[in-house]
Amino acid sequence: MKIGLQIALGVFSIIPFYFAAIGVVDGTVNLSGSSEPVPAIDNQYRYVSGTYVLVTLLLWYVIPSIERHAGLLRLIVAALVIGGIGRFLSVSALGPGLDYQMSGIFIELGSPVFLLWQYLVSRAAKRSAS
Repeated sequence: MKIGLQIALGVFSIIPFYFAAIGVVDGTVNLSGSSEPVPAIDNQYRYVSGTYVLVTLLLWYVIPSIERHAGLLRLIVAALVIGGIGRFLSVSALGPGLDYQMSGIFIELGSPVFLLWQYLVSRAAKRSAS
């Protein structure tokens, strides 16, 4: 069960890291279509992408000893859920974005399932230690 969670989180973490790295490097240029990027929006986008890189690095820190990092995983998942709520509000106000952004909503709002899985792994680890 632990290895499955570690693999799932490892694979899952590649998605935000990929898009965050592109966001830091490219900014909004790929999102702007034919219009010139707005500097203030590009600045904010690169900043948020940078924080997403940090969230991924924190997740990678948690993975090796996932059974001992419930608190940090809760914070990571909270960040993802809050981001997913922000995406949902954007879709509600302005309509859907790009396809990968729409899939991001489902990933982010679905991420609490990892908390349940981590709880089960942690509980099993405590039982085997006893």
